[in-house]
Amino acid sequence: MTTTAQRERRLTARQAQLLDQLEELFLAEGFAGFTLEDLAVRLHCSKTTLYALADSKEQLAVRVVRHFFRRATADVEARTAGETDPAARVTTYLQAVARALTPASRAFHRDLEAFPPGRAVYEHNTAVAAERVSALIAEGVAAGRFRQVHPALVADTVTTLMLRIGRGDTARATGLDDAAAYRELAGLLLHGISR
Repeated sequence: MTTTAQRERRLTARQAQLLDQLEELFLAEGFAGFTLEDLAVRLHCSKTTLYALADSKEQLAVRVVRHFFRRATADVEARTAGETDPAARVTTYLQAVARALTPASRAFHRDLEAFPPGRAVYEHNTAVAAERVSALIAEGVAAGRFRQVHPALVADTVTTLMLRIGRGDTARATGLDDAAAYRELAGLLLHGISR
């Protein structure tokens, strides 16, 4: 059996294009309701072409979700890299997360929540993002830009809210979409830890 990493290394230009198109489609409409036949018709390709990307619809969905988060993470890190001020870095990081999640529809989030392998990818990426926020906070504390806080506690609090945002709990409780919730989190966090 071929691993995802092996497939990534040998994508043709057409396969890379299909992966991008699948990402766009899944973000806009979700993925649970599609069959491989539906996807082949929508993308003007054969089912065989899709099977070259993954061995099943479920594996294809996981691959596309990973693809989305891999690209989103790279974009978030690129946006954050140019900031040197700790407060600006935390704000930029969380605003970049919000921007990366903006294309993800409620249908996409609903399908992620109902699909354990996809939810696991989302939760893993959320945990990685929370660790990154913790590191950014620790850097700000060390630089004297943030008041003395316990970075792990702040990160745990941020992680909890990030997971609630991802599960749709925050949207149900507040009416905010994910991107707006991340923007609010950035403001709340920055005002809570700034000197």
